[in-house]
Amino acid sequence: MIKIGHKEIGSHTKPFIIAEMSGNHNQSLERALHLVELAAEAGVDAVKLQTYTPDTITLDVHTGEFFISNQDDLWKGQSLYELYQKAYTPWEWHQAIFDKCKELGLLAFSSPFDETAVDFLETLDVPAYKIASFENVDIPLIRKVAKTGKPIIISTGMATAAELDEAVRTVRAEGNNQLVLLKCTSTYPASPENSNLATIPHMKEMFQTQIGLSDHTMGIGVAVAAVTLGATVIEKHFTTSRAEGGVDAAFSMEPHELKALVEETERAWLSIGHIQYGPTEAELPSVKNRRSLYIGEDMKAGDLLTEQNLRNVRPGLGLETKYYELVLGKAIKKDVKKGTALSWDLLL
Repeated sequence: MIKIGHKEIGSHTKPFIIAEMSGNHNQSLERALHLVELAAEAGVDAVKLQTYTPDTITLDVHTGEFFISNQDDLWKGQSLYELYQKAYTPWEWHQAIFDKCKELGLLAFSSPFDETAVDFLETLDVPAYKIASFENVDIPLIRKVAKTGKPIIISTGMATAAELDEAVRTVRAEGNNQLVLLKCTSTYPASPENSNLATIPHMKEMFQTQIGLSDHTMGIGVAVAAVTLGATVIEKHFTTSRAEGGVDAAFSMEPHELKALVEETERAWLSIGHIQYGPTEAELPSVKNRRSLYIGEDMKAGDLLTEQNLRNVRPGLGLETKYYELVLGKAIKKDVKKGTALSWDLLL
């Protein structure tokens, strides 16, 4: 069990849902605060930001490998620097956003993208840290976060088993065992067939830690499936409306979808239950609706049971149907009416 703020995370409680704001505030603090309100209305557990500046994450270069030229890329036609100018959350907004979260009963934390971001977030006393997929091989950053002693959530997009092992060992070497790994596919949007959720129980066994899902697919189906495989944390990007645009809007959830995510992942978690054979307590009243053996005609004492007067019907209060052939030809002890449940004490 891991605890972030007042929230426990583990298989014993409903999935911990993180609403990732990313750059969907579109450089408006008012919109950012409205997003927090929408997240609270949807019933999520936490809102997460990203903490960097264009200058801490890349270089002010607009050519070569610093320019996004891939025509299939969601952010094509701009440099990395230009993209992060649009996407970053001004550091002076963090306190206001975190305060709004606290006011509405939400947890708030962030993904730091370099060591200066960790120092800044420590001044805000964040309850946890998230390491983004692209930073899961940044061992110095992971080590610095681990040293805070706070819970760490690491997205595993693109990482090999060896790279994840190094990240996990780095965290644990600092005496920090409060770790969650999120299965993640780092494409935007991601497709269900590329999600490979079968990795979740395998990753849990390999690293002996809690596993969740950082989900970039559309809809909620993949997240619901992840919960049935043991995911205890679900992270999804969210926005006010995809039609309004924004750097991540194309693969972000709208408020009604976020609400459905909260509801349906909880239902999925509740459905897992435990290994169960035989009727549950709730099913016991339904047992009577099984088929069983009944007298199908009025009979006199001494009459023989035949295919005409012995019926296999509902309800299930008579002898089990598996005894049908065994009791055919046997005599009845006393007069019985049609509709009498057959029992052993009626037979001679």
